[in-house]
Amino acid sequence: LAFINEEKTELSEHLQIKTEDRSSLSPKGHTREKSFDCDVCGKRFKRETNFKLHMVIHSEKTEHICNICSKGFKVKRSLETHMRRHTGEKPFACDVCSRRFHAKSNLTSHLKVHSEEKPFSCDVCGTRFIRNENLKRHMWIHTTEKPFVCIVCSKGFSLQQRLETHMRAHKGEKLFVCSVCSKGFSRHENLKRHMRIHTGERPFICSFCGKGFLRLEILKSHMRVHTGEKPFICEFCSRGFSRQDILKNHMRVHTGEKPFVCDVCSKGFSRRASLKSHMRVHTGQKPFICNVCGKGFSRPDTLKNHIRVHTGEKPFICSVCSRGFSRSASLKSHMCSPMKQTFCSEDLLH
Repeated sequence: LAFINEEKTELSEHLQIKTEDRSSLSPKGHTREKSFDCDVCGKRFKRETNFKLHMVIHSEKTEHICNICSKGFKVKRSLETHMRRHTGEKPFACDVCSRRFHAKSNLTSHLKVHSEEKPFSCDVCGTRFIRNENLKRHMWIHTTEKPFVCIVCSKGFSLQQRLETHMRAHKGEKLFVCSVCSKGFSRHENLKRHMRIHTGERPFICSFCGKGFLRLEILKSHMRVHTGEKPFICEFCSRGFSRQDILKNHMRVHTGEKPFVCDVCSKGFSRRASLKSHMRVHTGQKPFICNVCGKGFSRPDTLKNHIRVHTGEKPFICSVCSRGFSRSASLKSHMCSPMKQTFCSEDLLH
């Protein structure tokens, strides 16, 4: 009996070992892939090398330093990706629209634009986003907390990174350089917007007329042309304007300010465009050409007046005798002439 009990014990131990061995097998009998789990954030990796690279993120070491902006990185691969921001290299291309990116993660996020996938949702207002970074930026709308304060101008920021970027403006640092014209910028976003000048990209489209714009702010300003909105009001005459810069130019009518001065004759102008037009008097440049007779003009409004010679159009009408003129100046001259009464009387008689 003792012998039988001993045999049963050995059999039980044997079966337990075999059961443990089988636990590492998949249902088909193949060995399961070993996984490496991060004890800090719970993320799982199939390969030990990727697991080790990930664990560096949770350490404080930043051994890899950018030799341009001195930003530190824990992983060499992250530094290599970062360097493309300075060099402008974009090796990752979208198969749908051919747009290029400096990081593979940015391309992955971009592809969701074509699939219309927006997995990140705001818990406050429900707005959805393609990228988690965009959601984080959006969340600043719902909080007024700005703990990171600039020591120069006291402007507050929600994130340390935003403050660091802002400080470059005070230091005059321009780390992001255009690969086409070499113009420098303190922020990558500004360089990105600038590049549209060279590429011709107009991503912000007007829903009324289909016109494209470089920046969202310009589109918003343009939309007022269609809506008739004029939120910028002159404090002197209460006249409304659709754009802040137009109001600024208008204010000079009241103040008499003429900040744009001709280098040749020292004549001052209230608008830059007026100075530019005036300079053609000195250069003799006449870029506005009549498509009927080929005559050139230095200003577009002068060409417009000239065209009426060919069309016979006379839009400026005398209120007394109804005589028409092709130019506003001709009407004014007619109205101020000592012979006005004679002219008007003769026209009325006929």
